[in-house]
Amino acid sequence: MVVFRERRQLNLKRLSLPEPTDCRPRFPLPLPPTTTTTNIMSATVTIDRLADLEKVQVLGHGNGGTVYKVCNKRTSAVYALKVIKSDCDNIVRRQIFREMEILRRTDSPYVVKCHGIFEKPSGDIAIALEYMDAGTLDTVLNINGTFSEMLISNIARQVLNGLNYLHSHKIVHRDIKPSNLLVNQKMEVKIADFGVSKIMCRTLDPCDSYVGTCAYMSPERFDPDTYGANYNGYAGDIWSLGLTLLELFMGHFPFSPPGQKVDWATLMCAICFGDTPSLPENASPEFTDFINCCLQKDSIKRWTVLQLLSHPFVSGDPKS
Repeated sequence: MVVFRERRQLNLKRLSLPEPTDCRPRFPLPLPPTTTTTNIMSATVTIDRLADLEKVQVLGHGNGGTVYKVCNKRTSAVYALKVIKSDCDNIVRRQIFREMEILRRTDSPYVVKCHGIFEKPSGDIAIALEYMDAGTLDTVLNINGTFSEMLISNIARQVLNGLNYLHSHKIVHRDIKPSNLLVNQKMEVKIADFGVSKIMCRTLDPCDSYVGTCAYMSPERFDPDTYGANYNGYAGDIWSLGLTLLELFMGHFPFSPPGQKVDWATLMCAICFGDTPSLPENASPEFTDFINCCLQKDSIKRWTVLQLLSHPFVSGDPKS
């Protein structure tokens, strides 16, 4: 006998974004020292004093702080210096402490390097990072236009190697997108911005909270009951990577028409209930299959980092 189950109705109210007060930490945040400027990195720090760094130009603003291009007056080495003001709100401060913790743990050619973390007497926090002279993939896309499959294959390989390193150290990034992938003139790509990342204690720790950029969230992050049963917490990074690579190829965010921004509710419905974005007809079969392996709505069916590293699109020779 065949039993038909009534389709579950999604409670849209349950999918609303949490109130800012719900995101506040339930524990007091550590306060920086108030007497001296302190370098709190490990023994691998290459910058001894914040005073050695001279500001060259502003690279960007956001998330409670400013990023500067700086030069070491003694060695002439160039870095990116992220400065977070002491009067930023608790959410931003919690994110910067999380990023500091992860940066201390990572050492990979595919992850942006940290050369020093300093806390000023004023309470400001300064993080000296590896300088990538071409900016982000988002910047390159806006300046140069769409990427060829050959370039995307190279980018995919590097990001997958970075994710393989992070995942093997039980770190989930949770905000993979073009603006969080740094690039230099040699087209070396490095994962950056760990403000919403998570260090997993167990493989199946939940990662379905509303952190990161909504546009690149996987379906199970919006609706874990439907798409997240027994899912691996690292699968969300793969979905975000698939959308990122598709955006580089198409020239715009895959779930919205070119030049158009959609509201959160429309975006959520498109990700959870709409069809998976399809590639243009000029895409190769290898690239099309690779994207399909990343954008499986059922997180269990989504390919892992190691599986994707062996995919022909990454390991073969895609068309230029």
